[in-house]
Amino acid sequence: MKNYLLLIILLFIGSTSFSQQGYIPSKENLAARQQFQDMKFGMFIHWGASSVLANGEWVMNNRGIRAEDYKILQSVFNPTEFNAKEWVSIAKNAGMQYITLITRHHDGFSNFDTKASDWKITNTAYGKDIVKQLADECHKQGIKICFYYSLLDWYRNDYQWETGNTGKKSGRTGKSNWESYIQFMKTQLTELLTNYGEVSGIWFDGHWDQLDNDKDKTLQSKVNWHYDEIYSLIHRLQPQCLIGNNHHLLPIAGEDFQMFEKDLPGNNTTGFGGADISQLPLETCETMNDAWGYNITDRNFKSYKSIIHYLVNAAGRNANFLLNVGPKPNGVIQKEFTDTLQLVGKWMETNAASIRGTRGNIVAAQNWGVLTQKNKTVYVHVLSKNDSNNYLFIPQLNEKINTASMFNSKIPVKFKQVSEGVFIYLDGIQLNDIDTIIQLN
Repeated sequence: MKNYLLLIILLFIGSTSFSQQGYIPSKENLAARQQFQDMKFGMFIHWGASSVLANGEWVMNNRGIRAEDYKILQSVFNPTEFNAKEWVSIAKNAGMQYITLITRHHDGFSNFDTKASDWKITNTAYGKDIVKQLADECHKQGIKICFYYSLLDWYRNDYQWETGNTGKKSGRTGKSNWESYIQFMKTQLTELLTNYGEVSGIWFDGHWDQLDNDKDKTLQSKVNWHYDEIYSLIHRLQPQCLIGNNHHLLPIAGEDFQMFEKDLPGNNTTGFGGADISQLPLETCETMNDAWGYNITDRNFKSYKSIIHYLVNAAGRNANFLLNVGPKPNGVIQKEFTDTLQLVGKWMETNAASIRGTRGNIVAAQNWGVLTQKNKTVYVHVLSKNDSNNYLFIPQLNEKINTASMFNSKIPVKFKQVSEGVFIYLDGIQLNDIDTIIQLN
């Protein structure tokens, strides 16, 4: 009872005293932003009751399942083989330094022991708080933990489902209560930020459900999401906690990093991208096959080469790479994912210094690859070489270059610096099939 009263008090303080209008990040937040950019590589985990149906996390919406029927998943979701230590170790061994876990997705199911809803994992036969277990293990192993949190809800009646663009077949007939729903979200976010130790980020998703047009380049919405109140609550409870919102648009006041879904910053191959790029830390997320949540028929697994290329291309554009896994309903991360992540980890063992702690956008991405930089050292990542030239040209690299060498072997590489940029000569260099890294000092 005392803990619940504390939650109510914190909610009141957060919603009345701390406006995000004219948001000025705290020193703890600014330090966390820099650390976030240094980490470069994280694991996204899409998992929950929806995994039982083995058809992705959108299965409730895509198959038009009514909420009263979908509720049966609570009685059959029993991930007895879940092992938090194993999950965190898989991420750590792959060279990842943070995990973003689904705490509540669009179907409204909470993976934690919330007091604000009965639709939660601690009311399943499994009965344990997954978020608590994973957060504790992350803290133990030195991995940062971030929480994904859905703004929309296909299950609750108080969500503004009448004006939402999704969840139309969930069978809800009662009138929504938006103020009640906003209060529910504040209560859950307060729980997540008071009961699970240090939280490094909140990853919001679902704003687009209330847009008249998802491609509209504004934040105009059919409803007031109360971001001032929600963002100020988060920063009040944990000042270092970074806020991102997957609204596919430029960040607004109170947001601390900008995310891109299934696209590198500046690209728009999916229809989710195309937003202008802000000066905030950047992150792009992608899947290991085609699905986010577990899909038993999805065998379109990406190669470890393509994943490394995505990581390098993201770093070259000054962005983190958040790579998703969708564990099975029993709590096991499938072998196709773990085998690939093991290979990525081996590559990171010898090459992480050219990624982790670096900054990108030194020069624009080239048709052969990208550049990253740490202090005075520039790393040239040659990802492909399709022409017959025996050299690479790096335009507009004006910083004085004294030496060039192969990153790992330190074998000298011939170069010439001119006013227009730098020529790197490749005669006698055996190009690596994954990534040839040349170090400039």
